Amino acid sequence: MNITNKVAVVSGGASGLGLATSLRLLAEGAQVLVLDLNDDAGQTLKAQYPQQVRFYRVDVSNADAVEKAISDGVAHWGRLDICVNCAGIVAAGKVLGREGALPLDQFSHAININLNGTFNVLRVAAEKMAAKGTDEEQGVIINTASVAAFDGQTGQAAYSASKAAIVGMTLPLARDLASHNIRVMTIAPGLFDTPMMKSLPEKVREPLIEMVQCPKRFGLPEEFADLCCHIIGNPYLNGEVIRLDAGIRMESK
Repeated sequence: MNITNKVAVVSGGASGLGLATSLRLLAEGAQVLVLDLNDDAGQTLKAQYPQQVRFYRVDVSNADAVEKAISDGVAHWGRLDICVNCAGIVAAGKVLGREGALPLDQFSHAININLNGTFNVLRVAAEKMAAKGTDEEQGVIINTASVAAFDGQTGQAAYSASKAAIVGMTLPLARDLASHNIRVMTIAPGLFDTPMMKSLPEKVREPLIEMVQCPKRFGLPEEFADLCCHIIGNPYLNGEVIRLDAGIRMESK
């Protein structure tokens, strides 16, 4: 799929990996619907690209809010071709901690945002893509998992479960949507130099970098965006999970 003049929705599109993806899609000539809770960052992006960006302050787990936002964007631009899901949270907590068992609502919150939120956005996006009703490729959906789906560390039961479920639904989603000519892929990123990672003290960052194989550094958000664009442009990529991690295998803690 050629990105120029296509319409994309990017959840979490105002910061981190999502922002890098939004910027790359904009540079390639796409119009972008940005869904994010960060109002300041979203409004800033919209001000920078007033003709190409529509920003919606949306909780991705809210079915009505997501439906309204995407429907409004499609009504404005007349189509939807690309969906990149980057919205998510980091959840940490041992099953048995100092204060007892991990509260169920903490586990459920990670599942609700990371898994349910991802599915909520893609299901609405897929419906809009399929509505075009052509025999050509209708759309591309890219979800974001994590290497924690495979190498979850101590205290990551909730986070790993939420990301492993995204990995697990990749092929069934691709099969479900094949008859609509919609492809589905998942990226499982390793350690990336996002604002959250930059905020960590050096004594925390150093041992993390030691787990990275080659190149021995954190990933750049632009490298994530590059892979998204390659997936969009390569019509034979479908139903698969790509680890983007420089060969890292996370240690237990």
